[in-house]
Amino acid sequence: MGMSVTISAATTQDAEQILKLQYLCYQSEAQLYGDYGIEPLTQPLDSLRAELAGGTVLVARLGDEVVASVRGAVDAEGTARINKLIVHPRMQRHGLGGRLLAAIEAKLGADGSAKSFELFTGHRSDHNLRLYRKHGYAQISTERVDERLTLVTLAKGAHPGAFVASA
Repeated sequence: MGMSVTISAATTQDAEQILKLQYLCYQSEAQLYGDYGIEPLTQPLDSLRAELAGGTVLVARLGDEVVASVRGAVDAEGTARINKLIVHPRMQRHGLGGRLLAAIEAKLGADGSAKSFELFTGHRSDHNLRLYRKHGYAQISTERVDERLTLVTLAKGAHPGAFVASA
């Protein structure tokens, strides 16, 4: 009989597992853009521990193993910024990324302070872009970082239909 994946708040004890998973998951992004110096691959453990202490971090577990994670925080203007949505390669394409995205939106929007959700990805990250669009996000801007990378920022309202993209 198989085990179920559960989603819950991350604890400080999850920091090392999250960092190892992050390193594994961002290898494909680094390869896609030809840049192995990206922040998710160089983030120190102390920095991740600070994020755990000061923001909202969720994990998906299969038994005791952290197989996915996402982070987010709501700023003073009510924008809930979601980042570092990662899913173990062997667990991808089973809806776990979408479940985790919905869970972080629910958590960040629970107290009513979030007016909109915002996230970003690279312009070549087709799977990420498809996932975000499937979950109601629309492109609101692009920023060319260098000759290899353009960041695509996507957003949606905290309430269905509340956000209209300007293109």
